[in-house]
Amino acid sequence: MFPGDAVPARDVRLVATDLDNTLLRSDRTVSPRADAALRAAAAAGVVVVPVTARQRVGVVAVAPQFLDLADLFGGWAVCSNGALGLDLVTGQRLFEATMSIRAQRDLVVRLTEVVPDVRFCAVRDGGDGFLVEAGYAELCVWSDHSRDPRQMQVVDRTTLTGTPNIKLVARHPVLTARELLAAFRALELPGLRATSSGAPLLEVSAAGVGKAYGLARLTDHLGIGAAQVVALGDGLNDLDMLTWAGLGVAVANAEPELLAVADRVAPGCDEDGFAQVLETLLAGR
Repeated sequence: MFPGDAVPARDVRLVATDLDNTLLRSDRTVSPRADAALRAAAAAGVVVVPVTARQRVGVVAVAPQFLDLADLFGGWAVCSNGALGLDLVTGQRLFEATMSIRAQRDLVVRLTEVVPDVRFCAVRDGGDGFLVEAGYAELCVWSDHSRDPRQMQVVDRTTLTGTPNIKLVARHPVLTARELLAAFRALELPGLRATSSGAPLLEVSAAGVGKAYGLARLTDHLGIGAAQVVALGDGLNDLDMLTWAGLGVAVANAEPELLAVADRVAPGCDEDGFAQVLETLLAGR
C-alpha cells in the first residue's frame, strides 16, 4: 500500500477505522475530503467499517455517511469497543459479548473502595439500553455519549449491574481516564478488561473483548483475513486493533503507545490523515 508495506493495496478488502479523532476531526465532524474518500472507497469496492467505543446512535449521529453508503459497505459497525457487531441500518446484531453479573458487581464494589466518588453507567440491549447511577449524568456533556444527560435513565447499582451488560463505564469528577485505568488494573479483577477511548471515561468489557476481538468476529463472518485489513486509530482502545490488522496506521495525534507500535503514522485527524490513507490505498489498486 505504502512503499515497503507487507500489504499490497490490491489485497486490501476492508478498512477498519476509529471515529473520534481519527475519521472525525477534533470538532467531531467529517471533513469534505474524508467524505469524498469514503465515497471513492465504496465505488472501488473497498469496505470501510467504523470500529468504535460509540453505540449505533453515536455512529449515526456523527458519521451518517455510513448509512448513506450502507448498500455498498454492508452497513456493518463494530461498537462498544468490540463487544458488539451490528447492522447500522436495521440494528440487527451479529454478535454481542457481555460481562457476568458477578464480575460487574465485584468491579463496582472494589473500584468504589479505592475511588470513593466514582460513578457508573451501563450499556446493554445492543447499545440501545443506557442506564446511569445517581451523579453520573451530572458529570456528562452530550458529546460523551451522544445523549442528553438530562434524559439519562437513573437507576440504583443493583439494577445497573443486574443484567449481563456489554459495557460498564466509570468516571470521576477529578481523576483522569488513565488514573482510573491504573486503579482498575491494580485490582486485578477476573473476567473483565478495561480501556479508554480518550474521553474522561474508564470503559470496561468482558475479558478478552476489545476492538481486535470484534473486528475478528466481523471479518470472519465476511470471509476476510487479518492480512487483508487496514486499521486506523488514535486511542488506547485502538491498540489491539492496530496490532491485529495486516497494516496498522496511527494518526499523528494518537497516544504515544499507538505511535510506538503502528506500522505507519498518517497526518493528524485535523490534517485529513484518514482521507490521505484511503486516497493512497485507492491510488495503488
